[in-house]
Amino acid sequence: MKSIETIEQFEQVLKQPGIHVFLFTANWCSDCVYIKPFMPSLEQKYEEAMDFYSVDRDQLLDLAIEQGIMGIPSFIAYKDGKRIASFISSLRKREQEIDAFLQDTRNKGEKEC
Repeated sequence: MKSIETIEQFEQVLKQPGIHVFLFTANWCSDCVYIKPFMPSLEQKYEEAMDFYSVDRDQLLDLAIEQGIMGIPSFIAYKDGKRIASFISSLRKREQEIDAFLQDTRNKGEKEC
């Protein structure tokens, strides 16, 4: 997963074609730590369909607020600069829930073609 360090980097990714999934997280977040072990396998499962980016919510708080991130970990997905999906909540996310979100995101992205 690539890291987004600035709002400019985030905006540059949005200009690129394809599906981009952004994970908003923070080092202190226990629910974020909980998903770390299984996220690489989910990234690998969907690597042909989308790119993955990590955004430190505390480092880019203005971006998180702009994107409606109220709790972490949370996910948003864009395709060709247009927001197509989100999985935003303060609740712990299980692997099956994230997998279902990514599957749905891939399906939405394919329908957009």
